[in-house]
Amino acid sequence: MAKGHVLVLPMPCQGHVIPLMELSHRLADEGFEVTFVNTEVDHALVVAALPPGGAAELRQRRIHLTAIPDGLAEDEDRKDLNKLIDAYSRHMPGHFERLIGEIEAGGGRPKVRWLVGDVNMGWSFAVARRLGIRVVSFSPASTACIAFMRKIPKLIEDGVLNEKGWPERQETLQLAPGMPPLHTSLLSWNNAGAAEGQHIIFDLVCRNNKFNDDLAEMTICNSFHEAEPAVFKLFPDLLPIGPLVADRELRRPVGHFLPEDAGCLDWLDAQPDGSVLYVAFGSLAIFDARQFQELAVGLELTGRPFLWVVRPDFTPGLSTAWLDAFRRRVAGRGVIVEWCSQQRVLAHAAVACFVSHCGWNSTLEGVRNGVPFLCWPYFCDQFLDRSYITAVWRTGLAVAAGEDGLVTMDEVRSKVEQVIGDGEIRERARLLRDTARACVSEGGSSHKNFRKFIDLLSE
Repeated sequence: MAKGHVLVLPMPCQGHVIPLMELSHRLADEGFEVTFVNTEVDHALVVAALPPGGAAELRQRRIHLTAIPDGLAEDEDRKDLNKLIDAYSRHMPGHFERLIGEIEAGGGRPKVRWLVGDVNMGWSFAVARRLGIRVVSFSPASTACIAFMRKIPKLIEDGVLNEKGWPERQETLQLAPGMPPLHTSLLSWNNAGAAEGQHIIFDLVCRNNKFNDDLAEMTICNSFHEAEPAVFKLFPDLLPIGPLVADRELRRPVGHFLPEDAGCLDWLDAQPDGSVLYVAFGSLAIFDARQFQELAVGLELTGRPFLWVVRPDFTPGLSTAWLDAFRRRVAGRGVIVEWCSQQRVLAHAAVACFVSHCGWNSTLEGVRNGVPFLCWPYFCDQFLDRSYITAVWRTGLAVAAGEDGLVTMDEVRSKVEQVIGDGEIRERARLLRDTARACVSEGGSSHKNFRKFIDLLSE
């Protein structure tokens, strides 16, 4: 008999689905039944990308995958966050309520008692509470990101921001000593898409602050205390339970949208320890053809083996003839895949450096494996994560673009060599790795917070 039935709802983006799937596995380990609610489009991607036996494993573990519409037509661009958020905020509440009704009417399963909802899906907290379901809020981003969002009223009051969330002054902000500094031009809600849609994201953030304060009984975060001590001092109600993993072997299905290329792990096995550059920019970043080519040649110029994740939609308009010629030039030394198990790659002893967009999942995955970073943020909260890596933890460096916005091949080659050649960066990365692992071990701060969370769900 299950301890209870928990609904889990991520924001419909890859970087939100993965940590909540990891958390779902942890809930299953504790004896809970889980219904994981994706949008229909994301659900289809997840199911299609499951490894052989993945669907059966999830069913056996009582993790049920289900779906509701997001309100967009099938062919609309879901990488346009303004459009996606506008649609799901209006359309998903009704569908979510209907789904809960269907689950309750279906019988044969425990009653849903809890929603563990993405902090970006605050509307779901209102639906759940109206139906007598209790709410825990989950933050998949850095806790510093939440801190900036919570400080919006104060930043407006102090004249740093106007009422619409745009900066009134060009300056670097630091909310408290020890927190990552961030320039006012790089606030996440102003860097998530086209400027004309900014009000959609800013309104969402402000609404979610209120939903979270009024309706969630606990807020848990995929972070750990020693990574962000200044934030947890500022907001002691935020409980870090990370870094999250689904299982020690990193083999459980965690909701990838693309099938994983397993062959790259065999290739890594054949490389010397600490020799490989791992290059990956997450699920949303887009490079134009010129920037792609500069990066490619930069990797080639390092003379080092590299594993590069290039999604099918990463560079629209890239010449296939150029890419084929590049592949031939680097054959054997450079491996290009469409997607991979990033957790398993970063845990591999062959990896020397992570060239990353600095999404929070990627950041934590690099941290928990002690891998130094070369930071190349694309949008949203990734600039804040870069600040943690380069200015607070000092476990990596960042690329610098020229005046034309281009990061050159020479910049790539030079910065890779600086990161790999810096023993102090490596040592700081190793120490932060050891701290992260201690936090999730028996008696560590994240382990204790996870037990508090489970105790609440068990009430």
